[in-house]
Amino acid sequence: MKRKHQWLVIIAMMMCGHMSAQEKTEVTLSADLVSQYVWRGLELGSASVQPTFGVAWKGLSLSAFGSIGFVDTSDPREIDLIGSYTIGGLSVGVIDYWINDPVKQYFRYKAHQTSHVFEGFVGYDFGPVNFSWQTIFAGNDGLNKSGHRAYSSYFELAAPFSLATCDWRASLGVVPYATDYYEVSNFAAVDVSLRATKAIRFTDSFALPLFAQISVNPDSRHAYFVFGLTLNAFQ
Repeated sequence: MKRKHQWLVIIAMMMCGHMSAQEKTEVTLSADLVSQYVWRGLELGSASVQPTFGVAWKGLSLSAFGSIGFVDTSDPREIDLIGSYTIGGLSVGVIDYWINDPVKQYFRYKAHQTSHVFEGFVGYDFGPVNFSWQTIFAGNDGLNKSGHRAYSSYFELAAPFSLATCDWRASLGVVPYATDYYEVSNFAAVDVSLRATKAIRFTDSFALPLFAQISVNPDSRHAYFVFGLTLNAFQ
């Protein structure tokens, strides 16, 4: 899979506006174990450990996300830094993605010689549905059909709901124009996903969230089934 940095995630909780402007400082420390690393309809690696660390206060949030394969040692290693601000349902922020390919040195930011990718995002949580828009504005971006920087963008609509004691999330991800960063030549739907999460409670103070997700990339005609679990330091 051709990729010029790096998911996440990413980080979905930052992009969907679920964090309120809390008075107390909140700390997040967790790790996902996933059977396969799939991000925005692209396969990025095999089974991986993905830790997250974050601090949030009065709508401001700083966090870090990482990914490292524990089955295939050739899988790329990733470190993402996320800064965001949330007020009401609105979230805005910046993500610095870094992966050890093509440049292994982390502290190299020079244009055309870096593996860092800088992405701005805005999202709004309407409750029944939420949306987010992400655009790469600097770093190792992809190219458009003319061979120029594509300012690669991604738009997602998502709908969370509850059913049969599980938390569900249905989502649609779209790339609005050509970029080889997402391996598309035109407007394309690249990620149609359905995710279910169930927390298995062992004690009053400890629960283990398990999740499964089916994702289809209509543009590449690839499909993925991912299973995982989350370990939380703070329940």
